[in-house]
Amino acid sequence: MADGISSFWGPVTSTSECCEKNYAYSSYIAEFYNTISNILTILLAFIGLVNAIRQRFEKRFTVLHVSNMILAIGSMLYHATLQRLQQQGDETPMVWEMLLYMYILYSPDWHYRSTMPTFLFLYGAIFAVVHSVIRFGIGFKVHYVILCLLCIPRMYKYYIHTNDASAKKLAKLYVATLSLGSLCWFSDRVFCKQISSWPINPQGHALWHLLMGFNSYFANTFLMFCRAQQRGWAPKVVYLTGILPYVEIEKPKTQ
Repeated sequence: MADGISSFWGPVTSTSECCEKNYAYSSYIAEFYNTISNILTILLAFIGLVNAIRQRFEKRFTVLHVSNMILAIGSMLYHATLQRLQQQGDETPMVWEMLLYMYILYSPDWHYRSTMPTFLFLYGAIFAVVHSVIRFGIGFKVHYVILCLLCIPRMYKYYIHTNDASAKKLAKLYVATLSLGSLCWFSDRVFCKQISSWPINPQGHALWHLLMGFNSYFANTFLMFCRAQQRGWAPKVVYLTGILPYVEIEKPKTQ
């Protein structure tokens, strides 16, 4: 904790902290940079949400963008307070979001359509209840990584079956931001003692938030392109202000 600044939220009760000095700028925000770095994710998810609603994409993508926003808000509350309850509000939506990605990725080829959403819903509900009682610690991270790894083969399948160069670029940006973000997260966790002695803290966990904000946006946009291609909506990748990619579709008049 920074000298001269008291904690509004009381003692830390979360099971993990990042390599950032607590309450360095405000008595209301425990980890300042780790808190504000989530704003980008909310903005990008909002842009994706507007695009999904405007072009009447399937509701799954509306829910996906909203889940990105909820996750970022949960992360802000957690890093601002470093309380156990808010940590659950960060970690549980992380699992729910991965279950949603699994549904979007695998449901097009799932023959028993009602079984997958039912199973994923029950899995997410049971996890939330158990997680509210048990502190998983490293077990949560292992569980989350496994869920992420289960999504990768399907993402790769979509990539190799996509001929559009712009869509493939989205997938490459997804991989690049995931790799670089994971490196920042790992460095912040493992080398905190060394980093703390540096004149300037690079704020690796905050960089992880920024990169994962872009990562989620690129993943969502790529999946929207692939789904529109499956539905015969003639998707194409265009750029907002010449910088931010999004999917433009042209539905047949019968739809």
